[in-house]
Amino acid sequence: MRIYEGSPRQDFEEVFRSIGAFLDARGMRDILLLEVPDGFVVQGLVLSGGSSGTWSDTIGTVSKETLTFQDDDIAKFMEEAASRRGKEVAADLPSTGTHERALRVIGHWIDSQKPHDVFLFEQDGAYVVRLHIAGQATSHHTLAEFTKDDIQDLVAQGPALRASDKPAPASSGTPGADPGWGTTPG
Repeated sequence: MRIYEGSPRQDFEEVFRSIGAFLDARGMRDILLLEVPDGFVVQGLVLSGGSSGTWSDTIGTVSKETLTFQDDDIAKFMEEAASRRGKEVAADLPSTGTHERALRVIGHWIDSQKPHDVFLFEQDGAYVVRLHIAGQATSHHTLAEFTKDDIQDLVAQGPALRASDKPAPASSGTPGADPGWGTTPG
C-alpha cells in the first residue's frame, strides 16, 4: 500500500478492518478485493429494493457493485474507526460485522507475510487470499484459504494475541510474544 511505504509495518489489519466495516454497512457479500497502486478495488453482491410487510414480501434484486477506495478514502475510514473504538456502542448501532472481523484477522496474517500485492475473494464466509511476495532474489505468489471455522478460531484468539502483542514491563526486558500467525492456515 502506497500510504504505508517506508513505514516499518504495512498495516493490512487496520486497512482491511476499516474496509470490512464499510462493506458490512453496505450489506455486501461474496466480495472480491484487489490491491491497486493507489488503493483497492472491491466488488461484491448487494441486495437492493427488498422490503417486507404484512400483505407482501418483496425479495428485491441482487446486483454486483464495484467500489474503488483511494488511499485518502482508506485513511479516512481508519480515522473514523479509531475514533469509534473505546466508546460505548449505542443500542441502535450495529456491533462489529462479519467482514470487519474476518478481514481484520486475515489482515493480521497478511501483515506477517509482508506482501507487495494482495488479491482476496470471499464466498459464503470463506476467504481465499493470493499474495505476491518479492524479495531481493526471488518473487512468488502464495495462496491461503481461510474457512469459516478458521476465521472463527482466529477471531477467538484475538484478545489473547492482542495481550501478547503488548510490550512486556520494562523490568523484564522482553518484548511481547510473537502471535504465531506466520504460517498458512487451513
